[in-house]
Amino acid sequence: MILYTPLSETDIFPTADNVYTNRKCITYEGKTVFVEKNNNGEYQLVQLLSTDPQDYLNDMYTPGSIIP
Repeated sequence: MILYTPLSETDIFPTADNVYTNRKCITYEGKTVFVEKNNNGEYQLVQLLSTDPQDYLNDMYTPGSIIP
């Protein structure tokens, strides 16, 4: 089976080892992103879900950036 998706394999087929307890899927500036809450209570961008290649060139959606 072939899946054409921007999601990673672990997001589609999760195992008990990699269950993300503090990861959320939110909409930020009109784009769907996965974020994790860090120790300071801020949200850090983990993954951008988009079919537009230009979105991945935007520095606002760089993994690791802090969501205000």
